[in-house]
Amino acid sequence: MEIDNFAQLLIFGSFIGLVGWTITNQVGRTQLKVKSREDWLLDGTGLTIQGILIPLLQATLVYWFYQYLLPTQQGYLKVSVVAAFLISFVVVDYLYYWNHRLLHTKLLWKVHQVHHTVTQMDVLGTSRNTLWTSLLIIYLWIHTLFLYLLADPTGYLLGVSLTSALDLWRHSSLLIPESIWLYKFLSPWLILPQDHAWHHCREIHNYNYGANLKIWDKLHGTYYESKKMPSIIGIPSSLNLLQKLLFPFS
Repeated sequence: MEIDNFAQLLIFGSFIGLVGWTITNQVGRTQLKVKSREDWLLDGTGLTIQGILIPLLQATLVYWFYQYLLPTQQGYLKVSVVAAFLISFVVVDYLYYWNHRLLHTKLLWKVHQVHHTVTQMDVLGTSRNTLWTSLLIIYLWIHTLFLYLLADPTGYLLGVSLTSALDLWRHSSLLIPESIWLYKFLSPWLILPQDHAWHHCREIHNYNYGANLKIWDKLHGTYYESKKMPSIIGIPSSLNLLQKLLFPFS
């Protein structure tokens, strides 16, 4: 129970901290002021789904599905806390890399495109998506599976929480200056907001698919590095609000 509380606190604390930074920052306040009502609705709906509905779905229907499918395997996987963390933070990160690339293919791009309509790096836009897009993202299924299989899910849950907190951060405009030691330490291996901004660039958004680690993009030739921020973020869309929320096809 303590680790559950810590995990929730890490994610919630990261969100509140980033929102607070946005409000107190001149650039952040400007971004909030120019956000349209439609964008506020899209972002608020996305955060509600990701923060409330998806965890509820994982704890009920998806968990019950694995109980039905694998009735004798609950708690069957016995690994150390460190190994469980690495499965979550590294192995699942690699699976997500390919999941994300699949969402950028012709087959699935239309159900992912709404996420790329954000026009500024803004923590509130982290979960902007069509309402049912989360069903196509492996986190819903793979996290529940491992939490079901692991005898001690502590390390895995820590990895999930850290990934979620980093996801909020890399969608924000809170950049680490290149001149400080923290940037020099993190930049070689961790996807930073600077890197993810280029994924949302209008011209070259088929790069930097990774969530946590840069190694996957570097390994598969999809890494784009630049010391400058992109000039234009987000793609134009002719979809109306209802289409963006429910049926993103035109």
